[in-house]
Amino acid sequence: MAQTPAAKAAGTEKSAAGASAEAAAPKGTTRKSAAGKPTAAAMPTTKKKPDAKKKPDAKNRPDAEGKPDAKSKPDAGKEYGRKKSRAVPAAGSESRLAMVRRARRINRELADVYPYAHPELDFRNPFQLLVATVLSAQTTDLRVNQTTPALFARYPAPEDMAAAVPEEVEELIRPTGFFRAKAKSLIGLSKALRDDFGGEVPGRLEDLVTLPGVGRKTAFVVLGNAFGVPGITVDTHFMRLARRWKWTEQEDPVKIEAEVAGIFPKSEWTMLSHRVIFHGRRICHARKPACGACPIAHLCPSYGEGETDPERARKLLKYEMGGFPGQRLNPPPDYPGKPAAPLGAG
Repeated sequence: MAQTPAAKAAGTEKSAAGASAEAAAPKGTTRKSAAGKPTAAAMPTTKKKPDAKKKPDAKNRPDAEGKPDAKSKPDAGKEYGRKKSRAVPAAGSESRLAMVRRARRINRELADVYPYAHPELDFRNPFQLLVATVLSAQTTDLRVNQTTPALFARYPAPEDMAAAVPEEVEELIRPTGFFRAKAKSLIGLSKALRDDFGGEVPGRLEDLVTLPGVGRKTAFVVLGNAFGVPGITVDTHFMRLARRWKWTEQEDPVKIEAEVAGIFPKSEWTMLSHRVIFHGRRICHARKPACGACPIAHLCPSYGEGETDPERARKLLKYEMGGFPGQRLNPPPDYPGKPAAPLGAG
């Protein structure tokens, strides 16, 4: 059916009006087609809003290298021994490999703290070291060092001590305690050295432990410091710290020795012993550990067993760490502390 000119004009006006209305319509509105369905051109465009949870915090925004802002770092430099972040995991969650790595790091850091670590018994030869180590049971190295000058002046060699009168030896070593049992051991080991080893201290573990009063601990002290043979000296300090640092849970010295030996290379055994014993005597005490003054506190799973306040902890430091004399009357040249005084001095 043909449209009249008037109808064509009306249709044209209607199309123009529709186009104008579509152009004037605000964005986001839906315009229906003649069939009542939204047209593709009229569909709104949806923009994703940024996730508020992923928005970086201005205070903790990483820099160009991916490091946190310096202002957001915790203040960890006020306490001596707490300057480094804690590197010890929760109890029971540390793997064997992680423990070994931490143990070896403790040894390295102790080497920096005690570069002068050494046996704290005065001696000039293997026989003097053997005698001094036997006397050190149940007493301090200081008391032994104050006692041995008179003993060695009287009995300079195994042959001399082997022929000694027990009561005279007892009187000389009385200050070390348990003097009767110790005198018996000294005379007995001197006779064995004279009769079985030609008056010389043997340099093998299996020979040393046959001597009266000589166990593995004493033997390793002599081997490591008189003969250069590596060994782990498991005394009371070493046992205490090995357990505090979770190197072992054993109580028996021989088992502790075996477990610790599996953690460190053999070349480190002797110096490791000195460093651990030094630390146990100076800082990590049995009753009141000076945790707040400990330079390896960041590696210690037992941190907090002792005094954590830095000022109070510093007052617990002993020997050269606390500004006091050491245990040796004749310390090595590189020792930074003061020599101990002879018995009865001052």
